[in-house]
Amino acid sequence: MGRRLTRGNRNIAWIEQHCRVPEGRHVGQGIKLRPWQKRIIRGIYDQPTRRAIISFARKSGKTALSACLLLLHLCGPEYRPNSQLFSAAQSRDQAAILFGLASKMVRMSPSMANYVTVRDTRKELHCPELGTLYRALSAEADTAHGLSPVFIVHDELGRVRGARSDLYEALETATAAQEEPLSIVISTQAPTDADLLSILIDDAAKGTDPRVRLFLYTADPDADPFARATVKQANPALGDFQNAAEVMAMAEDARRMPAREAEYRNLVLNQRVERHNPLFSKAVWQSCGAAPLDDFRGLPVYAGLDLSEANDLTALVLIAWADDRWQVRPTFWLPGDALHARARADRVPYDVWHRDGFLETTPGRSVEYEYVAGHIARLFDQLDIVALGFDRWNWRHFEPWLKKAGMTAEQLERVKPFGQGYQSISPALRVLESAVLNGKLAHGNHPVLTMCAANAVVIRDPAGNRKLDKAKSRGRIDGLVALTMAVGVAPEEPAEVIEPPSFSFMRA
Repeated sequence: MGRRLTRGNRNIAWIEQHCRVPEGRHVGQGIKLRPWQKRIIRGIYDQPTRRAIISFARKSGKTALSACLLLLHLCGPEYRPNSQLFSAAQSRDQAAILFGLASKMVRMSPSMANYVTVRDTRKELHCPELGTLYRALSAEADTAHGLSPVFIVHDELGRVRGARSDLYEALETATAAQEEPLSIVISTQAPTDADLLSILIDDAAKGTDPRVRLFLYTADPDADPFARATVKQANPALGDFQNAAEVMAMAEDARRMPAREAEYRNLVLNQRVERHNPLFSKAVWQSCGAAPLDDFRGLPVYAGLDLSEANDLTALVLIAWADDRWQVRPTFWLPGDALHARARADRVPYDVWHRDGFLETTPGRSVEYEYVAGHIARLFDQLDIVALGFDRWNWRHFEPWLKKAGMTAEQLERVKPFGQGYQSISPALRVLESAVLNGKLAHGNHPVLTMCAANAVVIRDPAGNRKLDKAKSRGRIDGLVALTMAVGVAPEEPAEVIEPPSFSFMRA
């Protein structure tokens, strides 16, 4: 007597017997599931499963695998008479992709074509003999309520921004009438920890619900992001039905053009990375991580001050030209009260940075102008500060505090109004970008400044001028704004106008 097939192996056999490749170079051929695909199917069906989360990089056959699982429940061994099946996507176009692949599989299969009716205009598949009905839904429609699904595919849930999706919640709460509902979440990772898919993945990784399965293919964040072995970690089909040459060309593009690295890491390496185009990629910024000089005495110094709202991050950045690069010395302040709460709200370790000496705190619940003015006045007395860039709109509020701190009229003349619009910021950004890309900056990987650099994106006006903006609402960019102003008030070609002194006494 032969061995009895497990539920998972039975489903694998049915897919390979009845489903055909819907498109691509092997179109029309019978599907041959790969070992990693079989592991996923066995992981779902050979043990009690309420939700399966499957995440790997784009173009690895996510949607085709979803279509196979859908057909298992529509007309295969997983069907239940008169049951409702749904797929959910964030847009009508995305919803149409899964329906399109499933309908092609039905039409190509001699065994399914005679039993399943394809309703193209309504994005439905109906099996009259079994009473099963599948429908593709999108978040753009308002038809998710009043349903009773037994099987759901949440397609590309990583596109949901934030912790909630009305469509996801409507479908998941609609399964209460079913005895053993099954949800399949299949997607490339979301960009941030606060997004719905990330929350589901992190919860599944804890193993708190034994009915949730997690199949996560993601590249090691510490590995070489452009190496084939790293790419393979997130792309199990690489070199098989996924074009390896094309994927590695994407890796080379990201290596050559830093602005594309974030998108590459998210879509190709399946890492939890914002897909915005930062001014500097992580790798380029870190390439300027040499430790700066810790003493600027005897050097011409330029500065930028981004004076925050009363209870927000305030940044002062000093730069001085030495050793053929701009040496960068930043200072940051936050109110001391509620520092831990602010760290939790912003998901940033302000408290740890304060403990380690990278962030200063001020008494009370706000950063007082008087406190910052006193610090700046002392610096003007200690260093040769040639110019300090400062937002012109705050000048009338801040100038009295600088006078009260004892700054002279001559010193006040060195505080330069610096607009925050395209006209002032765009030229300074060009110079700063050139300095970073050419290794002419030494910032020592200061963690607060690095956070600001990671959060900063550029936006353009119709003429192509650029200015800084936040990639996300809670992202702080104050340090990079201050650095940009410091560069903006400094000479564009410092090596030609500054005679570098001997610095041996500084390193003694």
